[in-house]
Amino acid sequence: MQRCEDLGIANLKIIQDSELFCFGTDSVLLSDFARAKSSDTVVDLCTGGAVIPILMSAKTKAKKFYGMELQKCSFEFAKKNVEINSLDGRLEVICDDIKNVLNHFPCGSIDVVTCNPPYMSASAGFQNPHEPKAIARHEICTNLKGVIEAADAILKFGGHFYMVHRADRLCDCLFELRQHKLEPKRLAFIHPNPQKPPRLIMIEAMKGAEPNLKIEPPIYVNI
Repeated sequence: MQRCEDLGIANLKIIQDSELFCFGTDSVLLSDFARAKSSDTVVDLCTGGAVIPILMSAKTKAKKFYGMELQKCSFEFAKKNVEINSLDGRLEVICDDIKNVLNHFPCGSIDVVTCNPPYMSASAGFQNPHEPKAIARHEICTNLKGVIEAADAILKFGGHFYMVHRADRLCDCLFELRQHKLEPKRLAFIHPNPQKPPRLIMIEAMKGAEPNLKIEPPIYVNI
């Protein structure tokens, strides 16, 4: 079922379909965590309905956003969301596999990359029988390494990568980032409440930076 939701900022809205993967609190939090300057070009990988670049269009002054989405059904919603928010010219969506990212952006040309990737490995947990949701949640068409490789390929030296992921995959995230010369610079833990361990993490990494990791104050949100 399709529905149009108010994003609660700058009169922005988003059309979603409950039969597909709908955005959650993690995407909203990542749009707050990510930073972009007025001169920056931002690429959101695995963009879904493009909620992250749409929110960042109001929260930052970045001049240009791109969203890249593999699934045609989600890509069509992303195009509708660009249109209803009058973001034509500032936000462009691309339907393609992130493995082909260099077909769309020159190597080392992008200032900021964001991503809310599939969290679950292909063999972990219950896999939704509905393919669009399974692809969004499980590493079926891409995985953590693939996401970080795509970000590394297009980021400028000194560019920034922002990602949200499951807390229990923190070691995997840090390992892959360093393997690709993306140095973790900020790390935030997201807890359901102060008495419970974190469920999610957000990481900012910088291409070619020296080691110096800042741990942000914990974030408490009902997730």
